[in-house]
Amino acid sequence: MGSLEKPLPSTRPAARFRSSLSPAAERRSRMRPRFVCLSSKIEYQHWALAVVAFFLVVLLYQAFLPSSPVADRSPERLSASALAGTAGVGDLDFGDGIKFVPQMLFELEREKQEEANSSALASRRRVKRFQLRKPKLALVVPDLSPDALQLKMVSIAVALKECGYDIQVFSFSDGPAHMVWRAMGIFVVIFPSILNPGANIDWFEYSAILVSSMEASPIFSRILIVVDSLLQEPFKYIPVIWNIEEASVVFHLNVYSSEVQLHFVNDWKQDFARATAVVFPTHSLLIPYSAFDMGNHIVIPGSPAEAWEADTFLARYEGQLLKESLGYLPEDFLITVIGSQFSYSGMLLEHGLVLEALKPLLQQFLSSNTSYSLMKVCIYGWNFTSSYKKAVEAIAQKAGYSSGLVEHIVISDDPKYLGSANLVIYGSFLEEQSFPSILKYAMCLGKLIVAPDLDMIRKYVDDQVNGYLFPKENIHMLTQILLNAISKGKLSLFAQRIASVGKSHARNLMAAEAIQGYISLLEKVIKFPSDVLYPKAVEQIPLRLMEQWQWELFANVSEEGLLNGSSRSSTFLKNLVEKWNNSHTNNSAHSYADADGTWNPIDWEEEKKTEMMIAEDRLEELDRDDQPHGTWDEIYKNVKKAERLKNELFQLKERDHRELERTGQPLCIYEPYFGEATWPFLHQTSLYRGISLSSKGQRLETDDIDASSRLPLLSNPYYRDALGDYGAFFALAYLIDSVHKNAWIGFQSWRVSARKASLSREAETSLIRAIEEEIHGDSLYFWFAIDKDPRNSEKMDFWTFCDAINAGNCRTAVIEAFRRMYGLGDDWNHLPLMPDDGDSWSIMHSWALPTPSFLEFVMFSRMFVDALDREMYEEHHRSGYCYLSTSKDRHCYSRLLELLVNVWAYHSARRLIYVDPESGSMQEHHRLENRRNKMWIKWFSYSTLKGMDEDLAEEADSDPPNWRWLWPATGEVFGQGVHDREMIMRQSEKERKKRETKEKIQRMKKRARQKSIGKYIKPLHDKTSDSNASKTV
Repeated sequence: MGSLEKPLPSTRPAARFRSSLSPAAERRSRMRPRFVCLSSKIEYQHWALAVVAFFLVVLLYQAFLPSSPVADRSPERLSASALAGTAGVGDLDFGDGIKFVPQMLFELEREKQEEANSSALASRRRVKRFQLRKPKLALVVPDLSPDALQLKMVSIAVALKECGYDIQVFSFSDGPAHMVWRAMGIFVVIFPSILNPGANIDWFEYSAILVSSMEASPIFSRILIVVDSLLQEPFKYIPVIWNIEEASVVFHLNVYSSEVQLHFVNDWKQDFARATAVVFPTHSLLIPYSAFDMGNHIVIPGSPAEAWEADTFLARYEGQLLKESLGYLPEDFLITVIGSQFSYSGMLLEHGLVLEALKPLLQQFLSSNTSYSLMKVCIYGWNFTSSYKKAVEAIAQKAGYSSGLVEHIVISDDPKYLGSANLVIYGSFLEEQSFPSILKYAMCLGKLIVAPDLDMIRKYVDDQVNGYLFPKENIHMLTQILLNAISKGKLSLFAQRIASVGKSHARNLMAAEAIQGYISLLEKVIKFPSDVLYPKAVEQIPLRLMEQWQWELFANVSEEGLLNGSSRSSTFLKNLVEKWNNSHTNNSAHSYADADGTWNPIDWEEEKKTEMMIAEDRLEELDRDDQPHGTWDEIYKNVKKAERLKNELFQLKERDHRELERTGQPLCIYEPYFGEATWPFLHQTSLYRGISLSSKGQRLETDDIDASSRLPLLSNPYYRDALGDYGAFFALAYLIDSVHKNAWIGFQSWRVSARKASLSREAETSLIRAIEEEIHGDSLYFWFAIDKDPRNSEKMDFWTFCDAINAGNCRTAVIEAFRRMYGLGDDWNHLPLMPDDGDSWSIMHSWALPTPSFLEFVMFSRMFVDALDREMYEEHHRSGYCYLSTSKDRHCYSRLLELLVNVWAYHSARRLIYVDPESGSMQEHHRLENRRNKMWIKWFSYSTLKGMDEDLAEEADSDPPNWRWLWPATGEVFGQGVHDREMIMRQSEKERKKRETKEKIQRMKKRARQKSIGKYIKPLHDKTSDSNASKTV
């Protein structure tokens, strides 16, 4: 439990606590950073003098005890306890209050308001919603076991479906609750691999992802998967709401080593930081997870967990004598005192007050034969220290309780003490924001509850209807209530009726708050595109779907063989630790047999051979040490040379048979991608080649192209996101001969592969055969049609669909771009005709073209994108808004560019051939003979586009403008004037070199030469002298 004895460290980022103060004090407290805990004392002016005397006794015991009720912790222990959730949140005394301020919700509200104001002010054109499809949600659950968590998610899903959401459930394992989701009409997907869950899912199909329970965290956990989906591009900005119901996972971390804890905390901090919102059902759960608070923790109160556990308890112990199993007599009247889950110094005083209020009942429960009292008081709490128990025992004895009447029971997994109680008293006066879970559990067990009239309790408990309330300022009212509720050693009939009403009321307590809270949170975090239907408001949902949990759906679902939540969490954490140890333990030099196994002769022989090889290697090293090594410069050069050769060999190795096959084939299909999460959707065959928009997320050990290194513009995140796949088009077109040597070029989006709509082997063979045989000539082959797109369920015409996915302003943007491109006047309002003749169009960049035609298309696209950029850059870059989107959007005009290839292909008189991705059959759409007098051939002809391109190149080369200009940065700047000037420069350079060579020869001929002084003549050999010399000898 969370202790309130010590304040939290000031480094905790976001969640803030405040005491319950007056409005003026509340305003002052908002100015204080981080956690602000203030005391709001409750005045008790009507207490009698006897109670005041009793206070003095309590204070004396509290002052002279060896230690405080919650022992002081050293800084070393504090960090560990903070991890386990036992760190305090301030020195709260008797009657103090505590308040959690959800900073994230305030920030979301502020962002929504700023977004609405900025959108209205920044955009000069009105955006429009077409609302063609429902928003889709992904709900990730750990398993399909029938439990309280499953019941909660089912109840929320029922309300979300009524709001207008489409829901798809993902689970790690199947279970009995599968039939519940099927009955609701919700499709369930079981992850195919537990080692890499979510790797083959296109999360862009979902407006948001709801992850339920800590056990579902492997969906984006770095502990279990190597390439995690939701922590990597391009999925890292999809809203993720993580619902956590249990604290046992954090508590179990204490049993492992500190190294494991450190790594777990670091990994889980990344997971918690990734989530848009981490939702807890109670405020007490915020304390155990405070070490992982990244500023996104919020509380949405309400859960069926207490009611589910109560039903399980009653079914398990039905017909059993609980009191006898605990050592009580059947006629004993057991009063259980429960309290806040927080621990604070005022608890001792509160328990003392409750014992004082129960003292008049002792006489009523005296046994007739003996002085033995049939009333037993059980103080039920989370962490009682030995000194605290001694203090309460001393107070009980001072108040007149005999030994054994007052017991202290620590809350555990076995709730027999609470289940066998005749009456439950909530003995905490701490003002909290959420209804106490332990009190709700007692009500679900059918116990009569008596509680102080705190604000949160008074909100759900009606006095003498489903429970008893007493004024917190007058403790004597508790005594009076108990005397009225107890008659002849038993609960009165009226009290029993109140307990029965409380049981039925608590079964669906706070269900409406929980369901409404999730619906409101989704509305805040989701940015709905213009083509998505906006969901219904909370007020429009029928009350019957929100006021109760969907118990009837689980009426016939079996629960046999299921572990409880704590056991599953413990097992889950154990599996995490084992996987972490396996992945972080260094591999040993040798592999040994099992501990209970025996060595055989073959193992010994292999061991001897290994030792001999090691000895030979050591001898060779000694021999090398004796050889001269040269200077350090020579060693450095040799090492650099070896590394260079190694890199060259590695690159040659990577250019495997796929590249050799690609060189001889007529077509190469490029797959643009951004981020590691897209890798599972990319192909590995020689027909395909990846092109990464960023060097950071490029695939390893492949020959993928780094688009950012070819086109520096893509190093700018703004243009990388705004251009999308067009960045890959521009990067490939720039000096294309250096990377692409095939006659045809194609592209395929990774999202097409994610939707299982990529080319099959038959379709690939059919496409290559059509290209080789030149069946259709200069054509555009495409295999993902616009009528297959889920955004076009109503089969709209081309420009209407473009408007639908671009906030109703597609036509306006294209007209404005054409004005800038072709230098048209402001009165030009015509669009290229795209007829609605029953045929389809290409979308999602899945098409193939001859390489020269591709370069022509890129030439047109560069000018079109430059015109769009001049229109939208200032507003979009400054505020994040553009009139092609209803909210802030990094991919401002990428949706419009998806359709641009159709406009160019249609009006440049190219044939449009649809290729069925399954069978490979081909069909021509928008036949050429039907396009007469409909095409803008002069506007899209090569000569027109080439002339415009040369004019821009001349302008960029001779007189570049002083304003920001995108066109030169999107590719090669080359015009006829540039070509002529380069020819002249090359010719003049050639003439200069020729002239210098001629001058050098002339200088060599004309240079002065020194005349020889004389000629050396070798003397003749004198044979006579030689003979005389020999004779003399």
